[in-house]
Amino acid sequence: MQKCFTSLFFFFLYTKQNKTMALSHSPPFSRSSFSISTSTKTQNPTLSPSSFRTTPAPPLPIHVPRVVPFLSDGFVGSLKPTPSPKPYVRKDTCLVVPPPRGRKPLAVVKFLGGAFVGAVPEVTYGHLMELLAREGYLVISVPYNVTFNHEMAARQVYERFHACFDGLLESGLPDASISPLEISGLPLYSVGHSNGALLQLLVGSYFDEKLPQANAIVSFNNKPATEAVPYFEQLGPFMSQVLPVVESIPVYSMATSASESTLKALMDTAGSVIQEIDKEAFLSLTKFADQLPSVFNQVREGTSEFKPTPPENREFFKKSYFVPRTLLVKFSTDAIDESDTIEEVLRPRVESFGGKIEKITLSGNHLTPCFQDLKWPVGPLYTPADALAQSLKSLSLNETRVLSRTITDWFKSLDIDS
Repeated sequence: MQKCFTSLFFFFLYTKQNKTMALSHSPPFSRSSFSISTSTKTQNPTLSPSSFRTTPAPPLPIHVPRVVPFLSDGFVGSLKPTPSPKPYVRKDTCLVVPPPRGRKPLAVVKFLGGAFVGAVPEVTYGHLMELLAREGYLVISVPYNVTFNHEMAARQVYERFHACFDGLLESGLPDASISPLEISGLPLYSVGHSNGALLQLLVGSYFDEKLPQANAIVSFNNKPATEAVPYFEQLGPFMSQVLPVVESIPVYSMATSASESTLKALMDTAGSVIQEIDKEAFLSLTKFADQLPSVFNQVREGTSEFKPTPPENREFFKKSYFVPRTLLVKFSTDAIDESDTIEEVLRPRVESFGGKIEKITLSGNHLTPCFQDLKWPVGPLYTPADALAQSLKSLSLNETRVLSRTITDWFKSLDIDS
């Protein structure tokens, strides 16, 4: 685990360093910089005495395949492809994924991803959120940074969500032709995965107003820090020794001081190759890496457990959880899932005020909600590796589609019941 956290740290360092260093080491280039003929036609001259002259023969043309970038949305094309429209709209600190244009939303869905990956839901949960939106739901995802203080994180996502939601109630979503009137009065549901599932339960316990009518809790887990992070007790002293040394390196100081203008200049330099949508993806991945120093600092300062602790959370859920309908979703292959444990905690509480809790097991694993619909680039020859990769991708995406359909069918059943 020490090696793991060290690798994560230097990944962060590398990301930051590239913001600054690429300017001096990566000169601008464009399509005009290349002048390579791809023609393969050659003449076969008739043999004659003159064919044996000692004058040098013209060089044979070299066939160099055209370089084609593989883009983050899976599109393979020319150096200047037409940018694909983003499926989401940024509103305040949230991402809003609307239903297909012209379709009135059935309900609003608050979406929270897992630890670390929840900071960049457009990269890690984009496909699942689009599937939910296609079924007619207005999905509002709240990005958040990982922290050992779960209470603070829960209160933060609650405030961020309702700031965004209040803005939609006031002005609608003009980009998707959705008016405030079409949003007002819609049911509010929520979906949470892994650590996001924990935060959804905490929100449903800390607050007694503006709560969702239903929670879809996917792959819940809330293990102690010593189980969630093996060798956690030894990690604090290790980081206390390592970070001061690393911070004294000049490159670290230069990397962490990279400014937004530097990043903009870097992206402008690469603008002839990278689509506009890829710039946002690059910034999203940078946000992912930016979480690491905060986590390392908490460990170095002596953090030894999540706050509240898992036992404290369970006791709190028993007394305060107040979302009337809850669906627990677990996967067939998930060693860290604790859905069975949380069901025992929640069921008496939910039934005490006339609510209902259900549980279902689906085929998949802990990462099933994060699978993305990326295109697999097939070369001139279709190889067994291509067949295997496409088969695995098809299986994984099917499990993600089943998850989405299970959640949306459950939401629709709630509308019928009411």
